[in-house]
Amino acid sequence: MNDPYRIVKKPLVTEKGTTLSETANSYVFEVAPTANKVQIRKAVEQLFNVNVVKVSTMLRKGKVKGLGWRSWKRPDLKRAIVKLQDGQAIEFI
Repeated sequence: MNDPYRIVKKPLVTEKGTTLSETANSYVFEVAPTANKVQIRKAVEQLFNVNVVKVSTMLRKGKVKGLGWRSWKRPDLKRAIVKLQDGQAIEFI
């Protein structure tokens, strides 16, 4: 898995992510479930041309939802919080 576009799926623009980007110079991304921290670091550095200091990952299990007698499971997500070097930023359009 060397393609950075397959590792980093999309940025997660949430209230927590916006607060992290403003205060701690960190950004939150949805990443591939099989990606490790080294692969995430290299992918973000290639895609956005920045220097990554730290990568933290977390797995969120999908919830089981139901409507009447039907039930289904939402997909599992892997998130990565990427901290950048001071003075660098990522601009999302």
